[in-house]
Amino acid sequence: MQPSKGRPGGGGAGRESRVEPLDGRDPVPAEEAGQLRYDDPWYDALATGWGESSDDGAQTQPVVPSARTEGDTAAPATDVYLEVQRSAAFQEVRRRYRTFVVPASVAFFAWYVGYVVTATTAPELMARPVAGAVNAAMVAGLGQFLSTFLLTWAYARHARLRRDRAALELRWDTQELTRGVSGGAS
Repeated sequence: MQPSKGRPGGGGAGRESRVEPLDGRDPVPAEEAGQLRYDDPWYDALATGWGESSDDGAQTQPVVPSARTEGDTAAPATDVYLEVQRSAAFQEVRRRYRTFVVPASVAFFAWYVGYVVTATTAPELMARPVAGAVNAAMVAGLGQFLSTFLLTWAYARHARLRRDRAALELRWDTQELTRGVSGGAS
């Protein structure tokens, strides 16, 4: 960490200030306390060396970190995810997702294509005045925006009422199962 405006760090008079942690461990020097430490294994690997060139000018390949747990837990964790994917609860969440998204996507796409086709093939229909200077094309165009917002609202409501709780329970169960497989490491 760079000293502020060229002044040396520390509390002055040669004493190093300490920051008392709340978890009961030894105090850490103030300079180190300001530096964030991430326990995410992806953070450090991607932050260093990602896309940087080596000394000879060649592009280096990113390093993908291995799991933080001891031993090889990749196969059992994979089995847990496959087991969850095959479960009836997961299939029910996916079914609820598809029963909303597929019809809504088809309807919205048909409405959009219908608007574009009508605007190009029947300009006299779209030019009909509705109220004053507002014509059918303007109403249909604003209807496109309105239907986008309504579809977004309907999707969020459907997700909140029909899928989010079940998906959260699945996520929690999956984390508990993988935590049990990896020996309690988090």
